[in-house]
Amino acid sequence: MKISAGILLFKREEGNFFYFLVHPGGPFWKNKDLGAWSIPKGEVSEGENLLERAKTEFEEETGKTIDGDFIELESITQKGGKKSLCLGFGRRY
Repeated sequence: MKISAGILLFKREEGNFFYFLVHPGGPFWKNKDLGAWSIPKGEVSEGENLLERAKTEFEEETGKTIDGDFIELESITQKGGKKSLCLGFGRRY
């Protein structure tokens, strides 16, 4: 089973949550928005550290580095069978 790891960046402000999502590039996604937005994530190689892969993918897809205390969120299995592990990172303002 393929596994991907990513980071859900969020903030809580005055009781509201705000989430940072990315949109895939390329001609296939050019005019598609519905169901296209996702967390920055990438496929994990066997034996690879999940947090390090998630941080690398975040930097590659956003151009920004991220570090701090991460929260492991519940994983999901996508329609195609790939398991996605999400790590949360957020701040309260």
